[in-house]
Amino acid sequence: MNNQLLAYPKVIQGGTYQITIYLSGSIEKAKSVIREFVFQNGLCVTINPTTFIYTGGEEEGYAVGILAYPRFSAENERLDTLSKELALKLLQETFQWSALVVNDTTSIWMTLRKEKE
Repeated sequence: MNNQLLAYPKVIQGGTYQITIYLSGSIEKAKSVIREFVFQNGLCVTINPTTFIYTGGEEEGYAVGILAYPRFSAENERLDTLSKELALKLLQETFQWSALVVNDTTSIWMTLRKEKE
């Protein structure tokens, strides 16, 4: 048996909390932005391609999942703050107009568009 492996797995348990950020645009550019962000903030995220179908159109995008991952323990409020920071960073660095941040109780739509007067 390899001396670097444990005979039994180490188990860390924590509460469950999930946040999803939805954006359209290039998933490859998003991955690059996310890699930098998670490295700086100690997060574990998922990213999956998705298709948005809406009245009058359709476009490709992605969903970023932020999880309460016991290895990078954080309170729900901290995860909410980080998810909004990541959404804003993705908006700015992937040149998108809007994002949707959804947690267990709230949906937040963020936009960089100026309101028409």
